[in-house]
Amino acid sequence: MRVHLISALALTFVTGVCFAQAPVVDVNLQGNPLAVAPVANVTSSDIEQRLAVIERIVESRSDSQQRLQQQLDMLQADVDSINGSIELHNHQLEKILERQRELFLELEKRFEGMQQQSMGMANSLGNSANAGVSNTMADVAPVQNEQEAYQSAVNLILKDRDYENAVPAFQAFLTRYPNSSLTDNAHYWLGQLLYNNQDWDAAGEQFMQVADKFASSPKRSDSLLKLGMIAKNQGNAELAKQYFEQVVAEYPNSTPARLASEQLTNG
Repeated sequence: MRVHLISALALTFVTGVCFAQAPVVDVNLQGNPLAVAPVANVTSSDIEQRLAVIERIVESRSDSQQRLQQQLDMLQADVDSINGSIELHNHQLEKILERQRELFLELEKRFEGMQQQSMGMANSLGNSANAGVSNTMADVAPVQNEQEAYQSAVNLILKDRDYENAVPAFQAFLTRYPNSSLTDNAHYWLGQLLYNNQDWDAAGEQFMQVADKFASSPKRSDSLLKLGMIAKNQGNAELAKQYFEQVVAEYPNSTPARLASEQLTNG
């Protein structure tokens, strides 16, 4: 019985302590709206004021985060644009190099065919020497020399990689054989050598010879394309556009037309 009585008295004492009025503490809240005031002094106005301050802080942080995210998005867009430009230029460069390799291989195959043809002509002349073909050999000799001169100039490009001496070699060939069946090729390759040296005016003269005088030449489409590239490099965008459109119109579905279309698309 005494145990129950003691327990009841203890419970009453604790309950009284818990529900006692909190002491009034003098806390200066001015300038510190988030400071915790005594429970007895907190009003609904104080709570609303503090909530308003908290909302402003949250809104300010949210605005800062949004601005930071926008800046990050803009930087990412710039990076993506730069990467896209790099990829595009690399693609165009690969196409140009691929075309150059194709042209060199085509030229090398043609030389091999010319060598075989020359050897066949030489054997034929040797077999008919006793039949009095000296005059015929005299007529053929210039053709043979013409082929040798042309092949010698091309070998400086394909075999020796001596591009400096290849320029005067092609110039000498054009001076000696202006009406050769290989004249259009000689103009083209001389123009290509000068183009690689960024001698735009001189290169343009050689490509113009092919474009104007050799309508059926397989090098004409490439020459027109190079004239457009020269005009672009010289800052004449309108003239470059005319050449690119001419290539597309006259040689559709060709590699030069595809390259010209890319130039028109990319501006």
